[in-house]
Amino acid sequence: MFVGMPTNISSVDTSVGWTEKGQKLLVTGKAYKIDGKTPAPNVIIYYWQTDNNGYYSPTKGMDEKAKRHGHIRGWVKTDENGKYSIYTIKPAPYPNENIPAHIHTSIKEPNIENEYYIDEFVFDGAKLLTGDKRKSLENRGGSGILRVLISGDLQIAEHNIILGLNIPNYPTTKKIEKQSGLEIGEDNPSFIPYHAFGPDKGTRTCPVCKYGRFHGIVYFVGNNPNWDDIKKWLTFLEQESVTRSKYLKAYFVYGNEKDYSKDKRQKELEKVGLELKLKNIALTFVPSMIDTESEVYLNKINPSVENTFVIFKHRTIIDKFINLKHRQTISQ
Repeated sequence: MFVGMPTNISSVDTSVGWTEKGQKLLVTGKAYKIDGKTPAPNVIIYYWQTDNNGYYSPTKGMDEKAKRHGHIRGWVKTDENGKYSIYTIKPAPYPNENIPAHIHTSIKEPNIENEYYIDEFVFDGAKLLTGDKRKSLENRGGSGILRVLISGDLQIAEHNIILGLNIPNYPTTKKIEKQSGLEIGEDNPSFIPYHAFGPDKGTRTCPVCKYGRFHGIVYFVGNNPNWDDIKKWLTFLEQESVTRSKYLKAYFVYGNEKDYSKDKRQKELEKVGLELKLKNIALTFVPSMIDTESEVYLNKINPSVENTFVIFKHRTIIDKFINLKHRQTISQ
């Protein structure tokens, strides 16, 4: 990481690959502290990647210690708002291997002695990025999956990094009394609940697979339902869904394992939907929050908490709330 590192590092870097053959790519975003909300300035991000043919191709005169990283490598340092931008080309996968194309990244924070690696940047939709490979990702620093948009000849990926997330022995004073759900910056996993009421009634549509490109709210309730509060939240989310139209998708996922019966749960949620006259929210259920058949267990929901709200954008978790109480006046 430190071989050839310049003394002055900008928040924007253009790799030598930018002028070479290949798909032009901009990776830009922010680094946040472990709370997922506070911007982190002066963080060095080192990156290295293969060329357009899938090789780490060193050039003549390169330092011997850096040759195995190839010639397409560089550094950015986040600005006062935590922002960084890397202009490069899209790497090709290794020839004759089944490893998805990726960009390696390593982090050096200003107040932590040692550098650490985070998840490689991989590309959503790549054939080699199979379902099994997605599940095997460590989510170090958050999900490393890049979702690219195309602007002319340039592909753009907005990608945020959560410092310390899933990094073993990371020094932090963060104290969590109640834990439920994945963390901000992680990928919202696919799962298949039963849809009892709403737009996909009668199906087992995956909320994230079908609607992941929008802003989404997944409202989980486990073994301790507070139905007065639940109905207030559902009414509020219905109103927000109408206001925001197609740009917001909201889901209620009920996973109370006590006295579970599929038919009973179906009728119970249908009754709630009719009572509240819901049209936009999906009322869904699973046998429990640790159910493996539906794969809801991947969400890591604590069934003992009253509720867990997960907010996502482009399939990435951008906020989370546990035991959130409804109020008559809610700050927008």
